[in-house]
Amino acid sequence: MTSAVPRFPVHPIRGVRVLHQRQNCAPHFAEITVDFEPAAEGFTFEVAEELMIEHDSCAYGDLQGLFAAAAAGMQEQLAQPEHGLVIATHVVLRQARTQSFGSHELAFKIAGYLAAREALARALGRDHPLEPDGRLVHSPAAASEQGQDRAAT
Repeated sequence: MTSAVPRFPVHPIRGVRVLHQRQNCAPHFAEITVDFEPAAEGFTFEVAEELMIEHDSCAYGDLQGLFAAAAAGMQEQLAQPEHGLVIATHVVLRQARTQSFGSHELAFKIAGYLAAREALARALGRDHPLEPDGRLVHSPAAASEQGQDRAAT
């Protein structure tokens, strides 16, 4: 008997907030808040009509490019086959913030990637954490083994 491949997300996951910043000679800055809603199939992305944005006028000029980069990061993370999930989600960008130094497409792509990781972790619960390489632990046996390891330390 084979079990059905789990779908992501089963229920709405709202208010996933990510602040990605790196301060060095090539700074990164991106802050986003997104909602992951169940969908019929695949991955879709939209910018909410009531988007709350804090945009520095000196920052990267193409906001739509930044938002597209965030969407690409989310889609890339969710599409990884090692998650073992059927992706059926509609993502809504609710809030975004830029800064004059560090807001660029790569920063927003990484923020999107991190938002998807956080949503996956929330969807699968604390018993189903992400491995260091980004894979999800979602089998009951693996989750209980990890729970025992955490309790022992």
